[in-house]
This record gives sequence, C-alpha cells and structure tokens, in this order.
Amino acid sequence: MINMNAVNQMRKEVKKYIDTADEKVVKMIHAMLEVDAEADWWDAMPDEIKADIEIAISQADKGEVLSHAEVKKKYPQWFTK
Repeated sequence: MINMNAVNQMRKEVKKYIDTADEKVVKMIHAMLEVDAEADWWDAMPDEIKADIEIAISQADKGEVLSHAEVKKKYPQWFTK
C-alpha cells in the first residue's frame, strides 16, 4: 500500500500536470476519470465478442499464431500509410 506522503506528492504532481496540460490531455484525463472503476469491461462486452476473444486466446495458447513478420508479408496493405 502507498503511504499518504506518497499519495499527497502524486496529487501535487497530477494537479501541476493538469494545470499545464493542453485541451486534448485534459479531455483524456476527464474521460479516464469518468470510467466506472467498479464496472468490469468484460461483463459489458457483447457475448459474440467474448466468444471471439476466447477462441483467439485458445488459438494463441495452442501456438496457432502468426509472427508480426508473417502478418506483414501476408497483409502488406495493412502496413502502408
């Protein structure tokens, strides 16, 4: 657990950062603070997406993956600007 002196120091640093941040950063921080920390994003995800993720994890666990180099070779259009 973090001691209160460390927490107070972090608060000061965050306040200083926010006071000097540009609009984009302030909006990002605000959005981050709006997130319900108690909510589990997995529970809010649609069942179809959960199933796809579980399949992908299973495939990865079995080594059924492509390296980054293989993906770049197979799908060069994904790596163009």
